[in-house]
Amino acid sequence: MHEVDRRAFVKLGVAGAGAALAAACGWDGGGALRPLLLDWGRVNDWVGEKVLFSPTHLARTYSPAERSAMLPSYFISASTPMLSDPERWRLRVQGMVEQPLELSPEDLMRLPRTSYTVKHHCVEGWSAIASWHGVAVSAIVARCRPLRTARYVNFESFDAGYSNGWDLASAMHPQTILAYGMNDNPLPPAHGAPLRLYSPTKLGYKLTKYVVSMTFTDQRPGGYWEDQGYPWFGGI
Repeated sequence: MHEVDRRAFVKLGVAGAGAALAAACGWDGGGALRPLLLDWGRVNDWVGEKVLFSPTHLARTYSPAERSAMLPSYFISASTPMLSDPERWRLRVQGMVEQPLELSPEDLMRLPRTSYTVKHHCVEGWSAIASWHGVAVSAIVARCRPLRTARYVNFESFDAGYSNGWDLASAMHPQTILAYGMNDNPLPPAHGAPLRLYSPTKLGYKLTKYVVSMTFTDQRPGGYWEDQGYPWFGGI
């Protein structure tokens, strides 16, 4: 996924009364095909958000004994992103909220902890099982109290400006967390330390690593890959 021309897109198929999304990788055909990819993305976003998404349906969980031997890492920087001064890192919670927040790692670890072992799905077609622990995004939402008109959250990263926009309903799903641990250990730099967004209900490119801020807004944010043709909703 380091090359923009390694475009992944989602084909929409309808069978009987149901609809299903299937992720696939392929050449994007350059600029001529990009508008078609964006059109497909809009259809997939509507189906994913309005038809398939459930705020209560949980992804399957696994035993830690079923973990995969490895989970490939990915970032867009030329080398693994690292903080120059980790002690000064804070998660900024801002935008359309009643109570802006700046949370240290210790602040996050004092909040109720969510842990699970789930399957990670990459848009390139592979999957792997890993364990994650951290704080539910809903716990952050409860503390910052978004305004009633806020419908989206933009997750920003220190990985060369990587970002992802989410709808607030997906961010509030009980399995959407800000993870600071992986496989019973602190989150490693290759997988987004000190903090990454995680949910087993989304494809991997939606799971922002190296998170520095959450911005609540009434306008739908874009995203690094979404702005290049990937489906915005990115659900499984």
